[in-house]
Amino acid sequence: MDRLATRFAACKARGRAALITFVTAGDPDVAATPAILDALVAGGADIIELGMPFTDPMADGPAIELANLRSLGSGTKTKDIFTLAADFRARHPDVPLVLMGYANPMLVRGSDWFADQCKTAGVDGVICVDIPPEEDAEIGPALRAAGVHLVRLATPTTDAARLPAVLDGASGFLYHVSVAGVTGKQQAAQANIEIAVEKLKAATDLPIAVGFGVRSPDQAAAIGRIADGVVVGSAIVDIIGSHGDAAGPFVQEFIASLSGALTSFSRETAA
Repeated sequence: MDRLATRFAACKARGRAALITFVTAGDPDVAATPAILDALVAGGADIIELGMPFTDPMADGPAIELANLRSLGSGTKTKDIFTLAADFRARHPDVPLVLMGYANPMLVRGSDWFADQCKTAGVDGVICVDIPPEEDAEIGPALRAAGVHLVRLATPTTDAARLPAVLDGASGFLYHVSVAGVTGKQQAAQANIEIAVEKLKAATDLPIAVGFGVRSPDQAAAIGRIADGVVVGSAIVDIIGSHGDAAGPFVQEFIASLSGALTSFSRETAA
């Protein structure tokens, strides 16, 4: 069962972009994470990105850096992340789950071990921020053999000459990082996002998801008009940072506002 393809197709059939939400595993601690994940689903998230905490998250801004520190400070281990993933899969058999993180935690025990753990836990895809396409052999073959998608990143500096390398071996969806910077700090101009998505859609049939800097329902709706998916992370992580293990209801309310904005646009289009 390809949960990612099924979910993107279902959203497309409803005339709306998929809402893709990010939280860090173990933030504020492992015990609190299941309720936060459930709140994402209850609020209307279509796809979940579960961050693997790391000591040097070079692509992440202050909000997610702090989430990594909270998680690691509470003692989160890699085995805990896979337990969280497996338990999530048991509770939500149809909701796609993607692990996002950095090479060190993924590869320290070998790519085959990591891919097998993903498969066993019911993880649908992996985003590895710091393994470029040229180093695909480090993780790509093992994930593909396990039936796990390798989601690649495209950025504003991904030109026509480099894009084929990014797309080679990519699957699940293509994540367009809309700004040349770290998460949560700024948002790209809508016109620039539209140009980038148009170019990417001309080059691949993969769904195009846009993230980095999306913090409001209006921003999500604007991107959802042209992209297949909208990724929201830092704004959710900020809520968790503010409310800790009581964050669930606040997270659910915020996700519902984002989902509602995407759904309202689909209704306007249908009308």
